[in-house]
Amino acid sequence: MTATTPDPAAPPARADQPATRLGPVLVAMGIGAAVSIGLGLFGRLHAPTGIAINLAGFSSGLAAKTWLTTAAFLFAIVQLVTGMAIFGRIPLHGAWLGPVHRWSGRIAVLLVTPVAVHCLYALGFQDFSSRALVHSILGCLFFGAFVCKMLVLTRDDAPGWVLPVLGGLVFSLLTALFATAAVWFFVYRGFTF
Repeated sequence: MTATTPDPAAPPARADQPATRLGPVLVAMGIGAAVSIGLGLFGRLHAPTGIAINLAGFSSGLAAKTWLTTAAFLFAIVQLVTGMAIFGRIPLHGAWLGPVHRWSGRIAVLLVTPVAVHCLYALGFQDFSSRALVHSILGCLFFGAFVCKMLVLTRDDAPGWVLPVLGGLVFSLLTALFATAAVWFFVYRGFTF
């Protein structure tokens, strides 16, 4: 057996820093893609019921969906700002950043879960207009990207760039969902509950 000599141009490995691996990230992306496809297939094959949620105080399921998405989008902005601060992109500091980032994300997910249920059961995968088709595709992609981000979040060996990229993707998809549904609702139906 011959010994291999280390590459002198390679940076030295630190004992406190685990080696990064892309394999688990690719597996997470595959699982996220499967979630996106599964949601799309379910939404397409399931016969829409017309109603799935109708929260007290709202005039319809669409109104409830709109306001829950709006609240989730506001918490996503908190996620964006605290995430950028955690990664040193904006000058905010403090021990409060981590807890605020985690809890704003948890609340946003709690808010969009009934929205997803309503979309899947009441509306299904829609393609009657360009806006509805784009919104349906974005919804599937959002939950796939979210699952991928959550799987990568638990990995200490993921490359450092992966989590900010996935977080940015999840935020971008939620922004597009907000624009293609809640903003559309507010424009055509007004700020009604």
